[in-house]
Amino acid sequence: MAITGRFVLLALAGIIPLLLFPRPATALAWCLLLATAVGVDLALALSPRRVGLQRRLPANVRLGESVTAQLLLANHGRRQLRAVVRDGWQPSAGAADPDQRVRISPGERRLLEVQLTPQRRGDLLAHHVAIRSLGPLGVAARQLTIDLPGRLRVLPPFHSKRHLPSKLRKLRELDGRVAVQIRGAGTEFDSLRDYVRGDDVRSIDWRATARRQAVVVRTWRPERDRRVVIVLDTSRTSAARIDDEPRLDTGIEASLLLAVLAERGGDRVDFLAYDRRARAKVASAAKGNLLNQLVNAMAPLDPELIEADWSQIPAEVHALSSHRSLVVLLTALDSGAAEEGLLPVLAQLTAKHTVVVASVSDPHVDRLRTVRDTADDTFRAAAAERAMLERAAVAAQIRQLGAEVVDAPPHELPPQLADMYIRLKAAGRL
Repeated sequence: MAITGRFVLLALAGIIPLLLFPRPATALAWCLLLATAVGVDLALALSPRRVGLQRRLPANVRLGESVTAQLLLANHGRRQLRAVVRDGWQPSAGAADPDQRVRISPGERRLLEVQLTPQRRGDLLAHHVAIRSLGPLGVAARQLTIDLPGRLRVLPPFHSKRHLPSKLRKLRELDGRVAVQIRGAGTEFDSLRDYVRGDDVRSIDWRATARRQAVVVRTWRPERDRRVVIVLDTSRTSAARIDDEPRLDTGIEASLLLAVLAERGGDRVDFLAYDRRARAKVASAAKGNLLNQLVNAMAPLDPELIEADWSQIPAEVHALSSHRSLVVLLTALDSGAAEEGLLPVLAQLTAKHTVVVASVSDPHVDRLRTVRDTADDTFRAAAAERAMLERAAVAAQIRQLGAEVVDAPPHELPPQLADMYIRLKAAGRL
């Protein structure tokens, strides 16, 4: 049972007869009136158990977009349903109108729509629907909470998709589709053509030149069907917020752009989210749309407040690809975490694979270095300078071990990582 605001107003209205007739009988009579009104309303209100419910939800939605969740209500009783229906979504679902008033005649159905604008990535859950069935007087209601589970998967927004057309143009140039062909160690032979001024003399094919009695050069195209393994760190360092975005979300954006670009470039892509165990895995041999598989695998990822076990990464990478691959590690370059975990195993990876370590830098730390107006600002600038030096030292150690480093602010990391992939592909290092 539930009482409404109308019952409260009716109870307050009893002050008037009490002031006019200040006797106990007046108070008792008013209480009996209130009880009678409540009893009549509860007796005439339709039981919520006579209401049929059905939930209709889309499979998923991208973060930042809106979607409509539907509830189908059916009145199986003999009375009209006057009710307030609340769809029990969690707060991060961003339900615009979860409470709605309905009137449904006996035997009829009504479709309620709730506008959802999710505020975080992952699986959003609705566990129940609450129905408050009002009587004709509107002072009391029967209330029942009905279990009606629903799930909406909120996918990563993939904002870095806007960089994809420009990166694909560069790949097409490397493939010779725009009449640009290159020479480089490890690239695949494409064709022969006449020598023109400016060609590298090392690309001259002397046997073909002798046969044709004209200088002929070889053209090359980037190798295709290479392997790209993307490893996303989901340990405690991924929980840090940089520019009001978790480091993990920036890593997801960079992974999506690189994966789609590599797939369009004819390479095979594997994805692994890891801390001490695999949190998500997408294999290149899996059938279906790669982007769809990636966003669904990444959607429920959350930072785990534990240290990453980097010693298992070489074995995990070998399980995904036993051939030479481009291994991209998206993690933090914090001096303590990297020196104790990443650096000791990096040599094992670089001995067999081409390795790129990508990390998000904090532009706020860079800004602190330049502000020295007060004593507090000076101390902050000194701390920021030391943090930048330690980060640069870790990056230098990684390069000494034979890996490449991409260290950029959140909005610049995805395109810069894509550029690194294109440069490595052009140089034949994949």
